[in-house]
Amino acid sequence: MSGGKLRELRRRVQSIKDIQQTTQAMKLVAAAKLRRAQDAIVKMRPFANALNDMLSHITDAVSQDVQLPWAQSRPINYYVLIHVTSHRGLCGAYNSNLNRRAKQRVEQVLKENSELSRENIEIIAIGKKGLQFFQKEGFKTNDSFFNLIEELTFEKARELSRYLREKFLKGEIDLIDVVYAKFKNAAVQLYEVETFLPIKSVEKEEKSASVEFIFEPEADRLLDELIPWLLDQHIYRVLLDARASEHGARMTAMDKATENASELLKELRIQMNKARQETITRELAELVSGAAAQEGNY
Repeated sequence: MSGGKLRELRRRVQSIKDIQQTTQAMKLVAAAKLRRAQDAIVKMRPFANALNDMLSHITDAVSQDVQLPWAQSRPINYYVLIHVTSHRGLCGAYNSNLNRRAKQRVEQVLKENSELSRENIEIIAIGKKGLQFFQKEGFKTNDSFFNLIEELTFEKARELSRYLREKFLKGEIDLIDVVYAKFKNAAVQLYEVETFLPIKSVEKEEKSASVEFIFEPEADRLLDELIPWLLDQHIYRVLLDARASEHGARMTAMDKATENASELLKELRIQMNKARQETITRELAELVSGAAAQEGNY
């Protein structure tokens, strides 16, 4: 019986060693991808934050003189949520947290707008996990930009931005939000909801310090060129954040899995030693009993 138990423990130890090698390899791959993704978002973020601040201040500065179609708030008859998740799992609670946050936002919008129905809500899913989640929930999903984060370039991000801008200006969409994970460090991701359109102006407490802009050429002509470009940058920054967050979450999850495998191996080795000692003790007892029996025969 002990021999069979020992063989089973050896088999389990070998299986866990194989799993540990896999998780360690996945951790190293994720770490390598994270370094590149982190460099990209760290370099982009100060620029993107400055652009967002500038956009908010410009919108506030010209709101009385120029009618900005990008900043028009209207009754929400059609709502779009850009939901950014990953294609693959093995990244801890990353995707489940994003799905939970996205569902909360959709429910909040439905609650605040009694005339809005589920049929007039569209989920633009970037990543398989988010697409599958909202399909199961019964929402209308759009997978036209399904692989965007896997093939991320500024030009591809601009295609999504252009698609949303055109729909908003035509009045086909009244509110566009984006749910994504904002990268803080490899172990921490912040699950954010941001409004893409309409553009929000600066908060009231900041207005006293707002800058007076001198526009050359005219404000409306300049903003027609500037705002679309700033919105393109916004989408690109969100996707860079999401990509870095995914790699950070996966690296952390695989590191934890590797540590857990080491702990489990320690416990199994203790059990193996106990089983081995039981086998040795039993064999010695059998030898002693056999020797005693032989002496008794003489």
